[in-house]
Amino acid sequence: MKVWQCDDSRPVPRLVPAEVETPQPRHGEVLIRVHAVGVTHTELLWQPTTHSKSGGNRRHAIPGHEFSGAIAAVGVGADDIVGQEVFGMNDWYAQGATAEYCCTLPSAIAPKPARLTHVEAASVPIDALTAWQGLFDRAQLQAGERVLIHGGAGAVGVFAIQLARWRGADVLTTASGHDRDFLLRLGAQQVIDYHTERFEDVAKNVDVVFDAVGGSTLVRSWGVLGPGGRLVTIVSTVKSADDERTKRALFFVEPNRRQLGDIAAMLDAGQLRPVVGTVLPFAQAAAAYAREPMRNRRPGKTVVTLIPPS
Repeated sequence: MKVWQCDDSRPVPRLVPAEVETPQPRHGEVLIRVHAVGVTHTELLWQPTTHSKSGGNRRHAIPGHEFSGAIAAVGVGADDIVGQEVFGMNDWYAQGATAEYCCTLPSAIAPKPARLTHVEAASVPIDALTAWQGLFDRAQLQAGERVLIHGGAGAVGVFAIQLARWRGADVLTTASGHDRDFLLRLGAQQVIDYHTERFEDVAKNVDVVFDAVGGSTLVRSWGVLGPGGRLVTIVSTVKSADDERTKRALFFVEPNRRQLGDIAAMLDAGQLRPVVGTVLPFAQAAAAYAREPMRNRRPGKTVVTLIPPS
């Protein structure tokens, strides 16, 4: 099968095209025929991309761990139906979905929302689950609370805004000023332009900070929390690794079939909408991970498509 895989150069791997053997689902796994794969731009730098779970160097990693496609085969013990259209994710240490096929567990997928294309569906799983788990499981966001979402125009931020409004929270977000109208339409009630405004001067005594930016933005965010305020972050840096507050605030998304099913139902009901920023054909997958940002990148998710829509 055709794949894009890391060339194992250091410190920054590059993606190169390759032909490898099609994987076979092991016990309890399903094989996915990938139609589209979501892109996390920083993934090539992550520890699971460059190292194995045991800590050794990992070679020829295939990135892209959220996808939409159809079940092509099932392993012994898996009850899913061959041919069913699904969306979901797979383990960060597994070979990803920038490939014609990938394997995953049934617990990490759900039926694809009927009203979404495969490109739209591939933009959802990791980012929507991250927003859901960060806001609801970790921060326990409640109706009527004020939440500040950093990085509102990013792939995670667009779902965090929508889910926070759905929960009944008052939503403030930081973003570039040229995304203001888009984010207001998405559900944000106040957009703070990080180019021209300090969020500390606008957002005070908030109940929850959801951070998808990190760095100094994360450090400064502790000061805007009110009594009982909670901060969650999805950004880990070497500098913050030894800070106990940050350690407690940091979380990583986990597969969850039930939550993914709830998100799919909301998408089909029009309560959530996917935000696809850029779509690239499979032949141009390396450009999605290039160190230099693509020009005119729009809010939301970059998606690589393997099978053009019919």
